Amino acid sequence: MAGGLGVGVGELIAGLVPGAPSLVLAIGSGVIELQPPGAKQFVVDLFGEADKLVLNLLVAAVALGIGAALGVLSLRSWRAAVAGFAGIGVLAFAASRLEGEQNDLILSALTSVAAVVVAVYALRWLLRLATPRSRGAEMPDFARRQFIGGAVALAGVAAGSGVIGRILLEHRAGRVASVPDVPAPGATAPPLPSGASLDVPGISPIVTPNEDFYRIDTELLVPRLDASTWSLEVNGMVDAPFTIEYDELIGMPLIEQHVTIACVSNEVGGRLVGNAKWRGVRLRDLLDRAGVQDGATQIVGRAHDGWTAGFPTSWVTTPEREAMVAVAMNDEPLPPDHGYPARLIVPGLYGYVSATKWLTNIELTRLEDFDAYWVPRGWAKEAPILTQSRIDRPNDGQTVQPGTVPIAGVAWAPDRGVSRVEVQVDEGEWVEAEMSTPISDTTWVQWVLRWEATGGDHQVKVRATDGTGEVQTAETSRPDPDGARGHHTIRVQVA
Repeated sequence: MAGGLGVGVGELIAGLVPGAPSLVLAIGSGVIELQPPGAKQFVVDLFGEADKLVLNLLVAAVALGIGAALGVLSLRSWRAAVAGFAGIGVLAFAASRLEGEQNDLILSALTSVAAVVVAVYALRWLLRLATPRSRGAEMPDFARRQFIGGAVALAGVAAGSGVIGRILLEHRAGRVASVPDVPAPGATAPPLPSGASLDVPGISPIVTPNEDFYRIDTELLVPRLDASTWSLEVNGMVDAPFTIEYDELIGMPLIEQHVTIACVSNEVGGRLVGNAKWRGVRLRDLLDRAGVQDGATQIVGRAHDGWTAGFPTSWVTTPEREAMVAVAMNDEPLPPDHGYPARLIVPGLYGYVSATKWLTNIELTRLEDFDAYWVPRGWAKEAPILTQSRIDRPNDGQTVQPGTVPIAGVAWAPDRGVSRVEVQVDEGEWVEAEMSTPISDTTWVQWVLRWEATGGDHQVKVRATDGTGEVQTAETSRPDPDGARGHHTIRVQVA
């Protein structure tokens, strides 16, 4: 109970005082920062996009567990228990400093001290309530009721302060100055071609709504940056480094394009992929203004907190690939969850090497001189998106009636495009599916095969062929280090 109150008070201070850290978020961010190779995929496999919620709950649960251990220890050595709480405070302070300038140094120290002091005094109060006044005497019923009532009340205060603190923290973080309108692009995305969407219930929409678009990043609390104070610096191996503010950026010629992006952690058949219409500034225009020097073989994008992604300069210097600094998504200003005010969109590359959200810096360097955030943690330095396909309906394990059953889903191979999708039932022949009209080579397509289902248990597989003629491999691999391989396979019962 005392440990929980310390955690709750820390959250309340963070919610009430700008610049004070949430100790739970600070420790959670430290866990993310110090994770060993392979941890990211393990967590995403287990919890998917709920990984951040689980980490928050885990940090709180561990804090309560340590508090329980210190409570037991205090019965034998009060000083050791106090030292234990102090050690937790030092750990929380150190974790808050890992977040850099986001948290004020003095407020970080005061928050940690306040949480420790509250926990220690709460523990002393509870122990006094629980200890009979006469040695060897049993606790009278009224004293037992008093202790239980006090403990329950303290638990309520701990939970209430924690919940209120987190609500205030998220509310403050959610306050964003008025979002400027993004001007219309000079080069609008062409209208969706006829046949771009198939009329099949349950299939993924050809354009993923913003609220349904997957989110995988290292932020436990979504950053809310202010466009009026935001700027983007372009530096490194360039002739003319410069800094551009938001109004100037959106005043440059804007383009629109549909691009499918995917997370490298996506399992075969997974949902960590989506297609959207992005509006922004050509990355080439910014690089041309800066003047890229010979030998600059890597472009590094930095987020507001220093997170980095890096990809080869050669990937975006060809006209076929239109990398961009995006400022709008599906005709709306970029949502905070997806990188407002600006993010990088690079067709054909997994997000961890390219799609920097909350972008504040673009640096030109050499591939051998710098490893971005995920590379030292066991992921490949270069990561083109693999050719993939997914069955959206029927669901794995679903029972369907005999007769015509649509097998349908999506397939993607940006920036090569998809030329063919095939379905196999029960190790039979591969049968070509009907495919939607591609929007472009940078987007996914929908597909459907109308299967004459007969009774029994059936296995269904799908594979795609990209625009170069390369067929999606049947060889299986884990997502790490450079993407999952294999054919999405489901089982369907016909009865």
